[in-house]
Amino acid sequence: MTVYYTLTFMLLAAEMATFCVLVAPLPHVVRKKLFHFLSESPIIAKLAYGIKIAFIFIAILFVDAVQRMWRVTAEADLAKSAGSGAQDVRAETNMAARKFYAQRNTYLTGFCLFLSLVLTRTFYILLDLIHAQEEYAKLKNEVKSPKGDQAKQIEDLQKKLAATEAKVKDYDILKKQAEQNAKEYDRLATELNAKTGNVSDKRRD
Repeated sequence: MTVYYTLTFMLLAAEMATFCVLVAPLPHVVRKKLFHFLSESPIIAKLAYGIKIAFIFIAILFVDAVQRMWRVTAEADLAKSAGSGAQDVRAETNMAARKFYAQRNTYLTGFCLFLSLVLTRTFYILLDLIHAQEEYAKLKNEVKSPKGDQAKQIEDLQKKLAATEAKVKDYDILKKQAEQNAKEYDRLATELNAKTGNVSDKRRD
């Protein structure tokens, strides 16, 4: 197996190991830290960018392997149909080996590409699940905490209402005092006018 197909096999093995780690029944805290590290680490981001470039070359290898498999299969079928009863064992073995290698390379690159898609989709599904669990925990805490907040708000509203009622009472008291003062002023003014009128009448007399 050539170097690039060996590297493809190593990448496929790494994908299988990563997939097993992602779907393993890990504790929630460990899974949360792992996914936050994988999604937020700049090193992982650079590594993912390099792997994406590698998958472009693997896709090219996949197309080439498929073409070779079709060509070898066509040559094998042509040799079977055109050959006589006694065929060269060496040539037949060589043709079978070429067909096997072409199929192996096709399956290797195809599974590598397919598993990359499955791995990426699984990662983002689990990441969304973790975010949903975090949002649910926040909402659950917010649902529990408002009991204390509502009691505090009710207490503040009661204090404001009491202060407002006190201000209304003070206003009523001031209003009554103002009315009483006005009545007293009118009474005194009336008496003063009456007394002033009597004095003037006496001087005239």
